[in-house]
Amino acid sequence: MEIKRMPLIGDPFPQMEVVTTHGKLNLPEAFKGKWFVLFSHPADFTPVCTTEFVAFQKRYPEFRKLNTELIGLSVDQVFSHIKWEEWIEEKLGVKIEFPIIADTGAVAETLGLIHPGKGTNTVRAVFIVDPEGIIRAILYYPQELGRNMDEILRMVKGFQVSDAQGVAMPANWPENELIGDKVIIPPAADVETAAERPKKYDCYDWWFCYKPQK
Repeated sequence: MEIKRMPLIGDPFPQMEVVTTHGKLNLPEAFKGKWFVLFSHPADFTPVCTTEFVAFQKRYPEFRKLNTELIGLSVDQVFSHIKWEEWIEEKLGVKIEFPIIADTGAVAETLGLIHPGKGTNTVRAVFIVDPEGIIRAILYYPQELGRNMDEILRMVKGFQVSDAQGVAMPANWPENELIGDKVIIPPAADVETAAERPKKYDCYDWWFCYKPQK
């Protein structure tokens, strides 16, 4: 019997047809040419998940400026998602504009989202997928800890700068304790390049050089 493993960073996002609050979508084709963030939540009508959806929606315009779409997921039916969206708009004044997947369990199983100690509830997972449909990052959170949406937004920004400029991001970028909002030059691959690095860039040493982002 073949054991199907969950996708990992660098894998293509699995092809699947999903039922959502915006109708049926084929992933990752529905977001071809765009980045997308797929995030799962344990259940509708729960306090932490409600705060997360409001937080994601508040930042949705920022994600869209980065050519990035959002799509939620839980093992709840479409009518539950719709009713929850209505409740959020009526009680909290926030209209959820991105789709939410109504999963039967198949999507969660494929992506490794079922919490082994919580029955059919999905964990708080985040998949960041690039315009080529490649998984660039996977984050997992326990049910009791809500996500930091600004970090997810920062990650998308960082990936886009890295891809465009061939650089790496320091810790806490763009507010790093050593180099601020500057970016790190990839390590030298040979002696000649290593010798030239301090002549071309600001460096702590030849293996730690940085420059302003474009």
